[in-house]
Amino acid sequence: MERTVTVEPEAGLHARPASKLVQTANRFDADVSIGRDDDGDDGLVRADSMLSVSGLNVEHGESVRVVAEGPDAEAALDAVCDLLTSPVEDAAEEDDETDGEDETDGGDEAEGAP
Repeated sequence: MERTVTVEPEAGLHARPASKLVQTANRFDADVSIGRDDDGDDGLVRADSMLSVSGLNVEHGESVRVVAEGPDAEAALDAVCDLLTSPVEDAAEEDDETDGEDETDGGDEAEGAP
């Protein structure tokens, strides 16, 4: 089974989105692969490898092909494609930036204290 989707997370498939994709792919009894739509079968990498997924350097707005085989192929394909087409990462990044600012402010006060 396979699907082609457009990557929605602003960060593309780097850092947190890639990690979430790998964790999602590993939950299923299926071999899941991902690659740029234009690269064909030779561009597919295992979706259960953080190094392979982040090494694709896929950016926001790019089309990727997701291929799944095995007993849980349909469920794995649904879950991975849902993750790729969800811009949820935007809200999480904003929260991280806010948290980082709060920690910095608190850290300055702690450094100045005796």
